[in-house]
Amino acid sequence: MLEVDKILEKCGDFGRMQLIILILTSLLNVILAMHYESETIITYVPIFWCADGLDSGAAPPNISNCHPLQTNSTNYSSCKHYKYESYMGYHSFVSETDWICDDMWKLNVGSALYSLGSLLGTLVLGYMGDRVGRLPALILANLISMVGNFLTIFGTSLFTFCIFRIINGFATDTNYSMMYILLVEHIRPSLRTICLSITVGIFYCLGAISAPWMSLLLGTWRSFLLFSSIPLIIVPFFYFIVPESVQWLISRRKYNQAVASLRRVAKINGHQIEDSVYEEFIMNCKLSQQNNKIDPNLLHLFRTQRLRRILLILAFEMAVISFSHFIITRKLYTSSRFSYFAWRSIGNTTILPAWLIALAFQDIIGRKAMIATSLICCCFFTLMTNIGLFDGASTTDRTSTLQIMFSLTGICFCNVAFNTASLYAVELLPTCVRGQGDAAVDIFGRVVQLICAYVLNVNATFSPLPEIILVVLTLLSACLSLLLPETTNHTLPCSLEDSEELGIDEHWYTFPCIKKGM
Repeated sequence: MLEVDKILEKCGDFGRMQLIILILTSLLNVILAMHYESETIITYVPIFWCADGLDSGAAPPNISNCHPLQTNSTNYSSCKHYKYESYMGYHSFVSETDWICDDMWKLNVGSALYSLGSLLGTLVLGYMGDRVGRLPALILANLISMVGNFLTIFGTSLFTFCIFRIINGFATDTNYSMMYILLVEHIRPSLRTICLSITVGIFYCLGAISAPWMSLLLGTWRSFLLFSSIPLIIVPFFYFIVPESVQWLISRRKYNQAVASLRRVAKINGHQIEDSVYEEFIMNCKLSQQNNKIDPNLLHLFRTQRLRRILLILAFEMAVISFSHFIITRKLYTSSRFSYFAWRSIGNTTILPAWLIALAFQDIIGRKAMIATSLICCCFFTLMTNIGLFDGASTTDRTSTLQIMFSLTGICFCNVAFNTASLYAVELLPTCVRGQGDAAVDIFGRVVQLICAYVLNVNATFSPLPEIILVVLTLLSACLSLLLPETTNHTLPCSLEDSEELGIDEHWYTFPCIKKGM
């Protein structure tokens, strides 16, 4: 296996250059958290009622109503005018366009097209990250996100709203994942977990928690979109600060550019490296790559049994995690104890403890054990939330509090599983197709999010059936994760052959915390 980590260690695999990348990744995570939250915050639906025939001083109803409220009215045709009970004065896209009741389908179409744009864009930009480079894909994705959000400010018609949502969705995932990959490919293996805990667990969490309150502070959906879009203008300047991934450059056989990138890292980190070291490294690269495929793509991951199994297991895990997260949050966000904005913020607080759990155990028990354990815990708390305690008609304050606690704990373990699976995919997939492979795994998760609502409809046949399906899928996913090779403290695979050989002599019970083969 070609170990780029060794030459990177000589140039500095956690010096000033890596600290700069870490700071920029943290800053970008705060901005992108705002960007991701904007998708649901701008379409928040406040309590509404039909204002036809009502006095201006009439008291608002407790629940939303599409029909006229006069007690003597027999006309239940479509309402002409609506009023809204805005929360803390916040005016959403829905309250401006009246896309409710008979027009609710317009909002659903926009959301569906956003998801469609995400599916297409994740593959296209992931492919671009493998062919053109991590930095160009990162910059383009964030510029697309900025433009999509900015244009949405002016897109209040159905046609323009749908077009701009497709544009915005096109860059979703890639605008974050490419910086994620760049950071992982520039640091030593032993620091991956702690660095990602800082950038995501602290800074992304901070942005996600504050996003609902910033929207209330700004007052309108347009102001919040502008606030979450403009900061992305800084990303193109990353091109002059962050060096291109040496791993990727070597995988594309761009040896001169790889040496230039290494020299830059060494210079900023204050290391002096002899030219002979670079020359020897390039000779080893050429020797190692002489039998490798010159231009691999995503389809090559399906051509061998081992790589195909790795990709399919990763994709299945991401799908199960998405399904689990959807089920456990459906009751939490529909609870009336707190406002929608409070629930969004409270739910996002689980990001930090999820990373603290990963920081404490992930490098000790290993990636596959971490995923299996967190999936089982997530499944347990989901069942406790949805079946064990709370299906009775007379829910007390005590059980309601327990429901919230179990829900938040379940979301936390779902986040642990998601975080570990995201890092695991980057560590298992070879550099030459890492962007495409990671995109394919993410797409499986997004497709599941689209069909989750339909899967839940089976509860009309048998109420706990969705949870039973979840138990079966979660246990199967946890077992399948044990078939993956362990990557803790391993160098990143560069070629298809490297991924093929990674952990080939391991057993399903091989964990970092025990001796190999026991």
